[in-house]
Amino acid sequence: MRFLEFTKGIEGDYIETKNSNLFFDVKGLLHPNDRKICFLRFYPHPEGDRIRKGSKFKKVYNFDERYSILREFYPKFLFYSKQLDLKIQGVYNNDIKKIYTPRDCLQELSERENLSDIEICSKNLCELFINKGDISKDSIGITGSVMASLNKEGSDIDIIIYGTETSLKFQEKLIAIFRESNQLRKYNLEEYKSHYEWRVGGSDISFKEFMKTEQRKLHQGKFREHDFFIRYIKSPEDWNGNYYDYQFKNCGRIKAKALVTDSKDSIFTPCSYKIKALKILENKSTLKTINLKAISEISSFRARFCEHITEGETVLAEGKLEKVVFKNELEYFRILLTDQTKDQMLIVN
Repeated sequence: MRFLEFTKGIEGDYIETKNSNLFFDVKGLLHPNDRKICFLRFYPHPEGDRIRKGSKFKKVYNFDERYSILREFYPKFLFYSKQLDLKIQGVYNNDIKKIYTPRDCLQELSERENLSDIEICSKNLCELFINKGDISKDSIGITGSVMASLNKEGSDIDIIIYGTETSLKFQEKLIAIFRESNQLRKYNLEEYKSHYEWRVGGSDISFKEFMKTEQRKLHQGKFREHDFFIRYIKSPEDWNGNYYDYQFKNCGRIKAKALVTDSKDSIFTPCSYKIKALKILENKSTLKTINLKAISEISSFRARFCEHITEGETVLAEGKLEKVVFKNELEYFRILLTDQTKDQMLIVN
């Protein structure tokens, strides 16, 4: 099996800053030359419940809270991206103390003794996937708090699987892995209810609507009673250009009905769905008229929208309408799903 080389500082990696000792999780695969786009995840705090090398840290979950902490205490890690047409978080290359990668984490845990329970479970889940999923050790890794040594009792297991074909083939084998393993299982009803509050809390999405998509997802579940989540990363040759090849324009918000014509990229982070837009239900964009044929994609960097819809289903999608220009030639529009409470993609057929 061919070993895939991945640049450090991509989705699934963590960045530790030099002087402020902040930990950021890297978002996406394409980045500016001078910095990495990443979001605050752990920060030093005297009342933190996570200990690393004698220092206390807090984990920040809420998206808005991440921005407010940086605005107040660490504004240097906020910048406006002309390419993304967005104020975003990021760390300059010369502010990076260390980049943590999932594959290095798995290698380290495989060589170390005296592991904690969550470290043992994380390593064992990777071993299960390697053996039953027929993937190489170089195609899988451990991310999240375990990778940064900032885990606590009850932490989740966060897995990264690398490579386009490897990911697609492994996803097909997950059904059998769930069926055959006595340590791996899907969520039960009460766990889905808890998951519902975490995933869509504050929105107007009903539990019934939530379950239409959530209960069929294979990238999440329980392993020895720890929550686990899998993220899939495409092979570098499938990343389609670089950061500067794209120009995005925020056109405001839109709600549309669409037919999903291709969902093969739904398992990856970022995820995307090819669509045929059928009807504009609400237009709060800056555009007076919208050509339905020009809206060809629904995308998201949020895991809640991965493996969400399958080809042939009709959806109601609400999110940010973006104009996308690729290499100053190809132009199209996409609906980007980012907001925890406002954005949605619901099955309507």
